[in-house]
Amino acid sequence: MEFIIRTGTDNDLPAVLKLIQGLAEFEKQPDAVTNTVKQMRKDREHFDFFVAEIDGEIAGMSIYYYTYSTWVGKSLHLEDLYVLPDYRNRGIGAALLPSTVAVAQDTGCNRMRWQVLDWNTEAQRLYRRLGADISTEWYNCDLNREGIEGF
Repeated sequence: MEFIIRTGTDNDLPAVLKLIQGLAEFEKQPDAVTNTVKQMRKDREHFDFFVAEIDGEIAGMSIYYYTYSTWVGKSLHLEDLYVLPDYRNRGIGAALLPSTVAVAQDTGCNRMRWQVLDWNTEAQRLYRRLGADISTEWYNCDLNREGIEGF
């Protein structure tokens, strides 16, 4: 089964949101997604993405955006990399990641960063095989909408 990696479009957002919901289930947080296609369209200038397509179906995605690091300068953050379970182990994730790295290369980024859960050893193996360093020193700090408003 062949697949193509292509830049995502607004028409892909409904399928991408379903992938995001699938990722949330995979990460054992099925109720965490509050995003909508309408919100994604509104926020479209803040992110870009690739999709993996097989026979017209979106089977995987890579969502990224730019950040700035005071230590190294312009950076690219890979927010989500996800492949539907039925399409895993076919090289899709291994193709989505280099496509995203190419964006970091082409736009002069000095770093690309993303996160992986400590129990997702399959993804960790892929990332290490592709040359990533995985740090266990840093913790995530998040304020949700209520936390931001109540700060």
